[in-house]
Amino acid sequence: AVLVRGETGTGKELVARAIHEGSSRADGPLVAVNCGALPEHLVESELFGHRKGAFTGADEHRAGLFEVADGGTLFLDEIGELPRSLQSRLLRVLESGEIRRVGDNHPITVDVRLVCATHRALETMAKEGEFREDLLFRINTFEITVPSLRDRKDDIPALVDHFVRRGRPQTPPRAETIDNEALGLLLAHDWPGNIRELANVIEHALVLCDDLPVRAEHLPGRFRQLVPVTPVKRQTDSAS
Repeated sequence: AVLVRGETGTGKELVARAIHEGSSRADGPLVAVNCGALPEHLVESELFGHRKGAFTGADEHRAGLFEVADGGTLFLDEIGELPRSLQSRLLRVLESGEIRRVGDNHPITVDVRLVCATHRALETMAKEGEFREDLLFRINTFEITVPSLRDRKDDIPALVDHFVRRGRPQTPPRAETIDNEALGLLLAHDWPGNIRELANVIEHALVLCDDLPVRAEHLPGRFRQLVPVTPVKRQTDSAS
């Protein structure tokens, strides 16, 4: 089991995908679910499945995500949002390798590699009784911390180049994708939304930019109030 830590928008799901694709399970499914986006009354059914008639609205048998991910990887994003009532059941599944659909008495054996992600301090939650400490130990066999974008600003030029080329795939390999003034403004920003915010900023810029490179006037207005940082190094020869 792997626990991926990092702020929202740093790319934790991409880390989970890289783990899956680089493993012996790469030919199996990668199933991703955001625990914080599931209604609490449906989380158990989503993860473990249910039998027909198990509750109101259960009109047919349904496989849970653990079954769907059998032989592959299950990515539980925002694991800290999982209701405590389900944390003990998840722990039992991880220890036994068996799940039980809601309304079913027969266990099902599954072979799933678990990758979890969180932006929350799970240790603090455990001390406050909001997260089971034994579950934290179980999902944290190996830990990866993804740094915030403000702590890795040297990556911004390459990321900008990537997002521009993703939005304009016809861009020649050695073409300049952003000028120095615009890049300097991006380097001066603190990026509370991390890489997701950067991707949205470049998407905004490309809407206004008829011809590359992206310039300062193409950036959202809040960037024009910043004092540009002089880029140390520019790389315009990245492969598409």
